[in-house]
Amino acid sequence: MVLPSVLQPLAGGQSLLTAPADGAATVERVLDLVTGDYPALGRRLRDETGAIRRYVNIYVNGNEIRRLQGLATEVSPGQEVLIIQSVAGG
Repeated sequence: MVLPSVLQPLAGGQSLLTAPADGAATVERVLDLVTGDYPALGRRLRDETGAIRRYVNIYVNGNEIRRLQGLATEVSPGQEVLIIQSVAGG
């Protein structure tokens, strides 16, 4: 999983997090695996119900998961998961 610079401090400064690849998994499972050691990152990405926050966009191999199957979108070993957090300002 590739993190934007604004989220890297919540992941110990890392820009890339990996999950064990023992077959295909869902985006939800990948998020569970990579945010297990970084609860603040998990809270920034998902709300208290487990849904992706509206200002967070997640892409699997360039496809936005909201246009696919959301958290149930399948991620195969080696596929890139990219997180982009919207930035608001005026």
